[in-house]
Amino acid sequence: MTGPILLNRRALTAGLALPFFARVAEAAAPRSKKFVVIICRGGMDGLSVAPPVGDPDYEGLRGGLALGEGALTLDGHFALNPALTTVHALARAGQARIAPAVASPDRARSHFEAQDVLETGAADVYATASGWLNRTVSALSATRKIEALSVGATAPLILRGPAPAASWSPGRGVDTTARLPTLLQDLYRDDPLLGPALARGLQTEDMARTTGATRTADMLRPAAAQGRGIAREMGVALAGFLNAPDGPQLAAVSVDGFDTHANQTGALAGRLGALDALIEGLHSGLGAEWSNTVVLAVTEFGRTARANGTGGTDHGTASTALLLGGALKPGGIVGDWPTLRQPALFENRDVAPTLDLRALSKGLLAEHMGVDRRALDTLIFPDSASTRPLVGLV
Repeated sequence: MTGPILLNRRALTAGLALPFFARVAEAAAPRSKKFVVIICRGGMDGLSVAPPVGDPDYEGLRGGLALGEGALTLDGHFALNPALTTVHALARAGQARIAPAVASPDRARSHFEAQDVLETGAADVYATASGWLNRTVSALSATRKIEALSVGATAPLILRGPAPAASWSPGRGVDTTARLPTLLQDLYRDDPLLGPALARGLQTEDMARTTGATRTADMLRPAAAQGRGIAREMGVALAGFLNAPDGPQLAAVSVDGFDTHANQTGALAGRLGALDALIEGLHSGLGAEWSNTVVLAVTEFGRTARANGTGGTDHGTASTALLLGGALKPGGIVGDWPTLRQPALFENRDVAPTLDLRALSKGLLAEHMGVDRRALDTLIFPDSASTRPLVGLV
């Protein structure tokens, strides 16, 4: 399997020839604040993103998936996955924080339902056809000019709706089949014969792609290294759009491949490495404008606290969200940690949610983008007045 972002360099270079991106060098003065949402599709395992190494039940519950000395220490309680080197450096600089037990209102553990609730911002599945970031454009456009951009082969639901939003695809190099293996894993995960067979086949495919070579110098590198390099270029490209004089203030990016039912350790390292590289490119590409930026990386649900029989995890509930940006206030974890004690697990299997994703998103939109409370409660996140925005994030 390939990483979550696959682009070819020719397509990337061609895609950057948009007129307003070509004028990026003209931008000298600081511009308006920027808000970027990264959607990590597939159900990202929060316990692997930010392992709670100080929780006394962590190692026993995780077994072979527990991260030990290689984890990147945040404090006495939490660390980061070794693949998240950029995120770790930003955290040490006070420009990255984690929300380790966050979830949307959905509890169905279905990709389609959970992604719908995540991106529409509604409390119920299929309650609305537009995305909450698109409705944010509408709310902010009442007082100022707001532009939005989606990056990827198709515009994610979070930015679909009546408000205009531009889109940019790096080209045919995007892996449009990345979700097929994860869908097959979902279908056969409980089958005693086909489940393990599929897992072995995907592992063989990973090995073949990693060790294989082609005629081009770029493809002679291991697949993981190539994916990280191209992901970084994508982050730089997005920063170019955001830095342009008439560029967007809001952006959404989708990355696939986080549905790790089997062989999670190796597969997730590649996905997180590419996510980290995307953030690295965005950080370096924005330059001084990083101080005006907030990035929120979220997923539709977390994964089971215990490993399954194929070295992976199954669909769960709470996961970890990443908050990044020069506009963030330094601080510790966002929200409360429920612990991994058996009585504290949600339905005796998942990390229990202690933070509503809508509260987190509302807080960032209010404090960073200046969205008023009524718009947050009624337009952007419908019927959510009882869910108060978090304060003190920005």
